[in-house]
Amino acid sequence: MRNFFKKSGLVTVFALTFLASTALAQIPGKDKQKGQILLPNGWKLSPAGQSIPLGDLPLNMQLSPSGKLLAITNNGQSTQSIQLIDPQHQKLLDEHVLDKSWYGLAFSNDEKNLYVSTGNDNTILNFGIKNNKLGLPDTISLGAPWPKGKVSPAGIVVTKDNSRLYTVTKEDSSVYIIDLKKKSIINKIQLSTIAYSCVLSKDEKTLYVSLWGGDEVVALSTESASITNTIKTGCHPNELLLNNKGTLLYVANANDNSVSIINTTTNKVIETISTSLYPTTLTGSTTNGLALSANNKTLYIANADNNCLAVFDVSQTGNSKSQGFIPVGWYPTCVKVLGSKLLVSNGKGETSLPNPKGPQPISKADNSGYQTGSTANDQLQYIAGLFKGTLSFIEIPNFDQLKVYTKQVYANTPFTTKRTLIADGETGNPIPRKQGEKSPIKHVFYIIKENRTYDQVLGDVSAGNGDKSLCLFGKEITPNHHALANEFVLMDNFYVDAEVSADGHNWSMAAYATDVVEKTWPTGYGKRGGTGNYEGGRPATYPRDGFIWDYCKRAGVSYRSYGEFGEYNRTGLKSLQGHMSPQSPGFDLDIKDQVRVDAWQHDFDSLLTINEVPQFSTIRICNDHTSGQKIGKYTPIAAVGDNDLAIGRFLAHLSNSPIWKESVVFILEDDAQNGPDHVDAHRSPVFVAGPYVKRNAVVHSMYSTSGVLRTIELILGLPPMSQYDAAALPLYECFTNKADLTPYQCKPVKVNLDQRNVAVNKSSKRSESFNFLKEDAAPDLDLNEVIWKSVKGEEAVMPAPKRSAFVILEKKKKDDDD
Repeated sequence: MRNFFKKSGLVTVFALTFLASTALAQIPGKDKQKGQILLPNGWKLSPAGQSIPLGDLPLNMQLSPSGKLLAITNNGQSTQSIQLIDPQHQKLLDEHVLDKSWYGLAFSNDEKNLYVSTGNDNTILNFGIKNNKLGLPDTISLGAPWPKGKVSPAGIVVTKDNSRLYTVTKEDSSVYIIDLKKKSIINKIQLSTIAYSCVLSKDEKTLYVSLWGGDEVVALSTESASITNTIKTGCHPNELLLNNKGTLLYVANANDNSVSIINTTTNKVIETISTSLYPTTLTGSTTNGLALSANNKTLYIANADNNCLAVFDVSQTGNSKSQGFIPVGWYPTCVKVLGSKLLVSNGKGETSLPNPKGPQPISKADNSGYQTGSTANDQLQYIAGLFKGTLSFIEIPNFDQLKVYTKQVYANTPFTTKRTLIADGETGNPIPRKQGEKSPIKHVFYIIKENRTYDQVLGDVSAGNGDKSLCLFGKEITPNHHALANEFVLMDNFYVDAEVSADGHNWSMAAYATDVVEKTWPTGYGKRGGTGNYEGGRPATYPRDGFIWDYCKRAGVSYRSYGEFGEYNRTGLKSLQGHMSPQSPGFDLDIKDQVRVDAWQHDFDSLLTINEVPQFSTIRICNDHTSGQKIGKYTPIAAVGDNDLAIGRFLAHLSNSPIWKESVVFILEDDAQNGPDHVDAHRSPVFVAGPYVKRNAVVHSMYSTSGVLRTIELILGLPPMSQYDAAALPLYECFTNKADLTPYQCKPVKVNLDQRNVAVNKSSKRSESFNFLKEDAAPDLDLNEVIWKSVKGEEAVMPAPKRSAFVILEKKKKDDDD
């Protein structure tokens, strides 16, 4: 193994070369020859055009009527802000840091005002614009701030005479009509679910509203302030766009990879455009942005999760034709046309970068009470805050250039229709390559843990690519984790698909997090309020076709959950009702993981007696999350040690049972929670154990959360749930067709599992303010720093989390089907 460092601009390239059994050489960094960056999720970027930096998670941008000004709202976890940009000269004109903001943004027709949503502060700010600068804002109140008031304005539109403002909301699911002169609410109309965007018809007699949590657009009469039509669209309609005549309304449907085209005269859908790269019904393109060419003949569509624009000729109504694709940055959220250029806001930027300066303080507020300064530099760097958005400027391509761009987009995606039907693998492996093929494995146990990086746990393992200096919970604290890595398979190149637990449990159970999840969790994690149940409690957050339990139910595969998406037989997910272990707790750090294993063991033995052990079991064993240094709570070492013993007991009990011979166990973290890791903050430990799992093996191939799910699906005979698991590499390299039935022996605990935090210091005082009632409710970077100091010493300085770009160089190998 050979390590070296190379630095280019802001990107630090850490290159590693491994000779694995599949002859894969994996090199984190940028492939200069191909111009591609491999992301931790396995998808690649090669953005077209030029770009300038934006703030944290730009969700919306609006051009002024003349096109001379462009407004951006940045709505991420760390610093939220409004930016005013000169789009013709690609120059930042002004910026205001806000306590809260979310999506809503609109210029007045005369360009003298900019209206901005403050999200859960429940106000609309009216910024005057003079000399290309934003003045001090007036405030229009829609209710008391969160948590007393639950409004959260989203999309905004203003009448041409600047007399009225319409805004739709995502917390109280309503339309508010505002008198701008009086700064007062004229009317409020209730909707059936959370809303995203709104647009006025050309005559301003109709307001169209996208119902983000459903599959409808409603038409509301501005004269009677009542809903006159409900129009069925695709799932999760978000952005709306009218053509210049107002005769056609385009609706982006995130969960369906589609755009609905509505005739505004009849209020009927006359055509549906599929935006995905291949003819597939799998979710994963996440269509969420729309723009029309000046002549209204070409439609540009942002596919957030495919990292591209889809281009359609819409000149013939009802007969749109695909023209190709354009590669853009990571998670494009909005697209506009200005002259001969396309403008694209990339929500997560153009690469995942290290954080070279570590945590930075937020700049002091100016006299107005609104913070100003550089969003790119002056902020506290949490995990999502490291995703700096960018604004791409792309010359509208001609036919030949679009062909080149299209080819590049396909080169960037690992997803193909072939992989949907036939997964990567090898003949004779226990992991089938397609549905219908049998596996000798009949029972899958899927254990979900909470929030550790690879280096934090396995950095001390010499056989892997670890950094011992970053290891907090080494062999003395986690003997069972280390034994699993040594006795079965050590995987040192595994990456979680998620950033935090909110999207992590969705990725872990669906290989996808919807646009509702991705665009709302940063607000809650930034302590800005908002409804935050992301584990089956809110249908608006569900993937269109459900979670893995829904797939099991449809396929007739028996299943059971032990504390995942519910507790003690209580769950908000219909497919889990009647499938929950009655004795299994959910997330509660005051309950030891030994209790969770006791509950599983009792339930398992009872089911084993009657030959009813389900084919698929999800088990939550979560105390490696820890309670930081909060006085009276278990110390981080005790909590992680408890988690380790629970894993060991689970494996020992299962491996001594009669069904061990046809079982497999997958263990992973739902997310890595911003901890230190020398390769990337997404890199996390993953474990596989079972008779058909290789013994004493080391695998360096790049794997992901979606790859684990794809492996599970292939064993159980389930189809892929999204484009991500369909594209992911199954863990077939970890398996052998020669079963070894040797049971696992639980390794004894070496630390005091009852030890409590007693020291009074800065970290314990910080921990007092943390909310440990829900996973990740505590600020992740702060919690990790507290944990670091608990293990390393109060004066020890935690390294900044690292964000990396990845490039994989593959040796061409012949596929079994070619």
